[in-house]
Amino acid sequence: MSERLVVIGGDAAGMSAASQARRLKGPGELEIVAFERGHFSSYSACGIPYWVGGDVATRDELIARSPEEHRERAIDLRMRTEVTAIDVPGQRVLSRDLEAGTEAWTGFDKLVIATGARPKRPALPGIDAPGVHGVQTLDDGQALLDSLEGSAGRRAVVVGAGYIGVEMAEALLNRGYEVTVLHRGEQPMATLDPDMGRLVHRAMDGLGITTVASAEVTKILTGEDGRVRAVATDEAEYPADVVVLGMGVVPETSLARAAGLPLGTYGGLLTDLAMRVRGHANIWAGGDCVEVLDLVSGRERYVPLGTHANKHGQVIGSNVGGGYATFPGVVGTAVSKVCDLELARTGLREKDAREVGLRYVTVTVESTSRAGYYPGAAPMTVKMLAERRTGRLLGVQIVGREGAGKRVDIAAVALTAGMTVEAMTALDLGYAPPFSPVWDPVLVAARKATAAVRAAG
Repeated sequence: MSERLVVIGGDAAGMSAASQARRLKGPGELEIVAFERGHFSSYSACGIPYWVGGDVATRDELIARSPEEHRERAIDLRMRTEVTAIDVPGQRVLSRDLEAGTEAWTGFDKLVIATGARPKRPALPGIDAPGVHGVQTLDDGQALLDSLEGSAGRRAVVVGAGYIGVEMAEALLNRGYEVTVLHRGEQPMATLDPDMGRLVHRAMDGLGITTVASAEVTKILTGEDGRVRAVATDEAEYPADVVVLGMGVVPETSLARAAGLPLGTYGGLLTDLAMRVRGHANIWAGGDCVEVLDLVSGRERYVPLGTHANKHGQVIGSNVGGGYATFPGVVGTAVSKVCDLELARTGLREKDAREVGLRYVTVTVESTSRAGYYPGAAPMTVKMLAERRTGRLLGVQIVGREGAGKRVDIAAVALTAGMTVEAMTALDLGYAPPFSPVWDPVLVAARKATAAVRAAG
């Protein structure tokens, strides 16, 4: 008799796992049933800001594989069906058809939990008013677009200045809105150190985006029609015809918690290197609902990114399908942009290094994306952290114009390999005037960091 694999979640991690398992085992060996509560499967949530902003023309361009395509591959994908309970001892899940309202139990031999994340949505007065939007799913993106098209005014407030916040600020600016970004931190992009975030703040102001720091939102004000009209803080009110919430996400692990599965410090599921939930031989988890090992600090972290989710799915599918694969961990690499300003980081910030008790040195260098004499050379700032005693690379942050962001991949590879900044100076990187100065900006930072480590003794 064949086994049954049940997958909870029809996006990156869940359907990558299902697809990889199907490649390894045919329908006669493995029955695959997947549940997705939304209207879409296998789509790029990372692309939503660019769809909203008009860089991506249609919603369907963000969909990698439709439910019908999954079903053609003998994956029983049940859309608009939400799993409401996991019975671990009984090896079954309870699901509810959101259209028909019916419920049913489905047994499993193997289970994959890929429930993703949910946006932070504080319990503020007016938070559920028409015109206030989170941006997590394609349904969210469509609701925001409908709201923008139905709005008579052109004032937008973005709450939060992380990746989603700055990307949505750009999207709304591109659509002709007057944009104000409110955030609680000292500078936007708290994933960067404040000195690098200051560069982002300056650039956003230059683009015409009003950025307000240390702003704690207290309530959403509405008009007589019940629709949002302003966002209030302790200090001021900011008029708004539409509000976008970009305050980050938390793991969606309410099902796992109720089922007694192990969760970490950040509320994400804990797994082993094979992405198997700890203490459970037949349950795996991946994507934005799990915590992962940080290879630099050696601690568990919550890093919700599509790149990780797809890799988790491949690892899970290989193991479920009878093969063997592992996910060793992450170094925390991320890249984004706001208009023509590129932002990137990998490894630890100063705050992170202090929290794990590492002594470090930092250096910051100014350079250009190409040889200075070559047309189009643009400035960039590179900040590098190295361990004080050993010279081990700890982290890199980059802010600059075209050609800056993806340079962080050099540092990501060096971090994964455990390289010292001195060893980095010998890296044989590509050079030609249209692509880089003779000394790439990352290597300039590595040379300066090497000198700082030596000076620190």
